[in-house]
Amino acid sequence: MDLELRDKVAVVTGGTSGIGLATARVFLDEGALVAICGRDATRLAAAESALLGNEPHERLLALQCDVLDKQAVERFATAVEQWSGRCDILVNNAGQARLTTFAETTDEAWREELELKFFSQIHPIRAFKPLLDKSTAAAILAVNSLLAYQPEPYMVATSAARAGAQNLLKSLAREFAPRIRVNSVMLGLIVSGQWERRFASRSDPSQTREQWYTEVARSRHIPMERLGNPEEVARAIAFLCSPTVPYITGTQLEISGGVSRHM
Repeated sequence: MDLELRDKVAVVTGGTSGIGLATARVFLDEGALVAICGRDATRLAAAESALLGNEPHERLLALQCDVLDKQAVERFATAVEQWSGRCDILVNNAGQARLTTFAETTDEAWREELELKFFSQIHPIRAFKPLLDKSTAAAILAVNSLLAYQPEPYMVATSAARAGAQNLLKSLAREFAPRIRVNSVMLGLIVSGQWERRFASRSDPSQTREQWYTEVARSRHIPMERLGNPEEVARAIAFLCSPTVPYITGTQLEISGGVSRHM
């Protein structure tokens, strides 16, 4: 299926690893021009090298940027405009989880978590909206978590912040229509650097990677009996951002292996 992404300009925040890196690769494979950002210069350089491969250098822009730094995000948007002249797709992927219960979460931790989940959306959307407004096929895609609908007590701050961010995105889908589509992917357990580190420190070194991940999936009651892969999420993101589905906005696609219990 041709997703009609050739020569579209896609911006991916948190694009140096995991889902962000996989998403950038899918967009490049589909013929898009891609701009990524990340906080760590070393990881950014490694991602740029991995993505380029046989691709022409002019099809990729990689810049260091912290999405919680408003001025840095504005500079990133300016750089994208100077590089390509436009932006058709914005994928907001930056974020992380905080493992704490309510009793363990300090006021400072609450503020940090709320700021991260909200402003990792707000700053890029504000900065890139003028460019998206000029596009004939504009789309914003937020990478969110199933925790927004199915909270866990040991991730109370992250769950609450994820829910608030999802509410924001739903509001923006109505406000920005029909010019810009706004959608989300709601993730369950996806293989990441964090999970790879847990595998490396597993209690039974004889366990293979497949065996260990299968055990994790069963302990979390995931019907598919495995964790998801970043590439699976990336392909779903590309579909939702594609001009071939112009009537899809204000929706959220669950990618969780069937683990959700809500309707």
